[in-house]
Amino acid sequence: MNKKRTIAALAAVTVYMGATAAMKAMIKPHKRAVKPYFSSRSPYIFAHRGGMQLAPENTMAAFKEAKAFQVDGFEIDIRLTQDGEIVVFHDAYVDRVSDGSGKVSELTLEALRSLDVGYHFKDVYGNHSFRGHHDAKIVTLKDLIEAFPGMRINIDIKDAPDTTAGRRVPSQLYQLIDALDAFDHVLVTSFYAEQVQRFKHYAQDRVATGASQTEAAKAFLLFKLGLGQLYQPAIDTFQLPVHYSGIRLDNPRFISYLQRYNIAVGYWVINTIDEMDDLLTKGAHTIVTDRPDLAYHLVQEKYRK
Repeated sequence: MNKKRTIAALAAVTVYMGATAAMKAMIKPHKRAVKPYFSSRSPYIFAHRGGMQLAPENTMAAFKEAKAFQVDGFEIDIRLTQDGEIVVFHDAYVDRVSDGSGKVSELTLEALRSLDVGYHFKDVYGNHSFRGHHDAKIVTLKDLIEAFPGMRINIDIKDAPDTTAGRRVPSQLYQLIDALDAFDHVLVTSFYAEQVQRFKHYAQDRVATGASQTEAAKAFLLFKLGLGQLYQPAIDTFQLPVHYSGIRLDNPRFISYLQRYNIAVGYWVINTIDEMDDLLTKGAHTIVTDRPDLAYHLVQEKYRK
């Protein structure tokens, strides 16, 4: 019996391997057409929330500071206000970063604009250098796009898909991008796969989009199983942590695998020169950092001579 079972098991494995090989031979990798957003020379340096170690996050103060260090783009977060305005803000509540309290989705734009987002911020020297600063205010996405025409903006939808704000924001985001003709200058991402899909329903393939956590996990699993050829991407970039739940995601082979599909591979949040350099050496396309000042010196000295 044991011999028969062994033979049957080997036969099953052989059939599986043969079927897998046949499938891999039949399915050709589908390369993404490179969007204008990704058509410039890499590496890209994106200021995380505008560079949140240098100035209050997601404020004009941060964006202006980051622009001075010649970043390629801003990585930002958006939420919908009570009165339907898209604001650049990370948390569901304003308490952590401002002198106010309450939920963004339950406050009007006027109320949000009155808050001091520099109130709690401390600079690298430990000083409250932006408390009361006129640029340490909550801004709308429209404000940001118009203030920095042509700047690449990586937009992360934060409102959950099952909330009122979450159901409304994908369509409103598309309408704003359309009204400002910002198709080539924005990238839309979200941890929620449903939010990316909702946005793509409106935008079709006119706007660059990034992988949700679910999409990234699927691609990595297929890669690790040796079935990478079965992955057919419908997005333009992966933005990853260096490691997740003990698993390293900065494997040069994984990066190269994604690049074969014309997927730009980015990592967050990278705040030391050594780690930035290591990732770029491995083939990373984008570095998202709180320290655009450090990234500036690395890129100028080594990657853009």
